[in-house]
Amino acid sequence: MANTTQNPTRIVHVDMDAFYAAVEVRDNPDLAGKPLIIGALPSERGVVATCSYEARKFGVRSAMSSKEAYRRCPDGIYMHPNMSKYKEASQEVHKIWADYTDICEYLSLDEGFLDVTGSAHQFGGARAVGHEIKRRTKEEIGLTCSVGLGYSMMSAKLSSEEKKPDGYFEILTPADLRNLIIDRSVRVIYGVGPKTAAELQRKGITTVRHIYENPQGVIALLGNHGKQIVELAEGIDHRRVTPDAEVKSIGTEQTFQQDTTDFDYLKDVLLLTAQKLSFDMRVKGLYAKTITLKVTYAGMQSITRSKSGDATDKTAEIYKTAVALLDNIEKRPIRLVGITLSGLTDTPALQLSLFDTDKTAQQNKLDDAMMQLKLKYGQNIVKTASELRAEKRLGESDSD
Repeated sequence: MANTTQNPTRIVHVDMDAFYAAVEVRDNPDLAGKPLIIGALPSERGVVATCSYEARKFGVRSAMSSKEAYRRCPDGIYMHPNMSKYKEASQEVHKIWADYTDICEYLSLDEGFLDVTGSAHQFGGARAVGHEIKRRTKEEIGLTCSVGLGYSMMSAKLSSEEKKPDGYFEILTPADLRNLIIDRSVRVIYGVGPKTAAELQRKGITTVRHIYENPQGVIALLGNHGKQIVELAEGIDHRRVTPDAEVKSIGTEQTFQQDTTDFDYLKDVLLLTAQKLSFDMRVKGLYAKTITLKVTYAGMQSITRSKSGDATDKTAEIYKTAVALLDNIEKRPIRLVGITLSGLTDTPALQLSLFDTDKTAQQNKLDDAMMQLKLKYGQNIVKTASELRAEKRLGESDSD
């Protein structure tokens, strides 16, 4: 269903409404209309994964500490996430999307882009596709979603956000996009995060209108990134929907407020990074053959070191490889460290070889058992002593 016509580009963005909470309400109607908070319990150290719209009225939001959520909403219903159930619902949603195009890019379990430029005519047009996705999601899966139709990825994303929850909106031309966002914060532009927004604000650029009034100032301040911001503000978006099969790596990194030479601290960071990546790989059903360590030194020099081997999704194996790579780099002040997994496959290596030690086998069995609990109840439900020590060290560092 690739685009082989000269039709205007039509991209659909689908965003499930309060996905985890909505699945729980679907499966237990007694929860409907109540402030539902999914994540760590108030008595635990952890954060909110998502919450119902009723809870959001109290100021509860994703990534907020569960203790703060409880302070704002003490009468809320707090639940651990059931990741296996959410993954199953996500797969059902993705099957619906795949009926309309094979050009789908999944951003997460509950969000994705669909390029329907070349296929929409088979279903009565792009607008009909958007409404059909909403109808089928409700009737076949029992969940609601917000759908945006655009001429680009940014316009489709903005459209889906415009009428949440359970909404539909479309932005079909650059002029429509400019008229919509002209007086909004610069944060509405893709790629403008808190740090970039702060840099722009120091130059008096706080709204999209200011970008229109001083495009050269944005480019002079931010270089190529500034040029991209100006283009996006004008409605020019060269990005293309990239099918999920083409995703070649998964990674995460941590930038420190102060440069560090404490390599024990860096290893704690790598442990938590490995745990997160292992969880992400399990959710996606993937295994990695190559583990890459990324380090940025105080002088902004970045280096990478990689090691390839049998495909794995195990925390211990990712961590040990990253630490071995870290031990062999130059010891000087570091401002960023991260891990990237590549050579992705859905086929694991043999779980145990003749060369595996009993200790390795035991570690892998423990890792598997813990990960099953995390997949069912969320990442914060259980932690190893090493993870708890690492979190304690990181917490102490953050408070310095």
